[in-house]
Amino acid sequence: MRALCVTRQGDPVTPNVELMDLPEPLAGAGDLLVATEASALNHLDLWVGRGLPGVDTAYPHIGGSDGCGRVVGVGQGVNEAWIGRRVMFNLAVEIPHVPSPESRPSGREIYMIGEHTPGTHAERFVAPAANAIDVGDSTDPIQAAAYGLTHLTAWGMLCTKARLRCGDTVLITGIGGGVALAALNIAMHFGCRTIVTSRHQKKLDRALEMGAADAVLDEGEDWSRTVRNLTARRGADICADSIGAAVHTSCIKSLARSGRFVACGCTSGANPPTDLARLFWNQLEILGSTMGSMDEFRQAVSLFTAGHINPVIDTVIPAANGKEAYSRIESGEQFGKLVIDWT
Repeated sequence: MRALCVTRQGDPVTPNVELMDLPEPLAGAGDLLVATEASALNHLDLWVGRGLPGVDTAYPHIGGSDGCGRVVGVGQGVNEAWIGRRVMFNLAVEIPHVPSPESRPSGREIYMIGEHTPGTHAERFVAPAANAIDVGDSTDPIQAAAYGLTHLTAWGMLCTKARLRCGDTVLITGIGGGVALAALNIAMHFGCRTIVTSRHQKKLDRALEMGAADAVLDEGEDWSRTVRNLTARRGADICADSIGAAVHTSCIKSLARSGRFVACGCTSGANPPTDLARLFWNQLEILGSTMGSMDEFRQAVSLFTAGHINPVIDTVIPAANGKEAYSRIESGEQFGKLVIDWT
């Protein structure tokens, strides 16, 4: 089968990406074997290509943590009724906790298909049936591949961790990235006022066309006063951030009293200065969020299958030219998801 692989660790990642011929995977117990129709890139693909601390990646590595396709085989213990169904997945797979007399609950632990195991950027991939959703024949596989991980992540950030409510003011940094656009989709769906930031005016203009209420151009300076002026000095109820150190202080200073800062990533660095006095005086909450559960995934996907939310797609690229997708996401120029067409 054809597979888009990172052949070795390195930064930049794109020069190390090749389309290769590899053996087709086999469905293990509990798994579905899927003929890929579309897969989509995430920043996780870049982190894996650059090398993640504590993750022993074997190269060549098939990335991809988003995908949609038809089930063509099942592993032991899986109902054959899955065969022929069009499916999408939550590829953040929960590792079962086996209790012992000495153990204590330590939170949800996951492994990522596309990070810890081969992913979706291939003509065939395998994933647990327990993490699949049958999306039906009428669903566009390009849209389904583009929707999954980013909207699951944004749902977990906003709805689960930050307790999003209709009427909240939501500040979203780095608009144009997949999670930021998913957060914009979800916040607008629930009737929230949205303020977006970006270093690129053209991305702000696109977000305003989508329905964002206000946009803040990030020129490398503290922009929190601008956010406060846009909110009659009150500040935002929620800030959804994946940028990290470069904007952290601005985010914290932009929050209203009892505001919630929720982070799912730190592309600009993991060790920012912060303002502890503002944190306790304004009774702020600092929240971390990673992927989400199957219950959260079903809730997020229900908005897609019902036609309420669609992902923003930057470019659809044929598998033969899949290296171009890595190049574009690595450049940071994209507005929305980069999808690879395997049909």
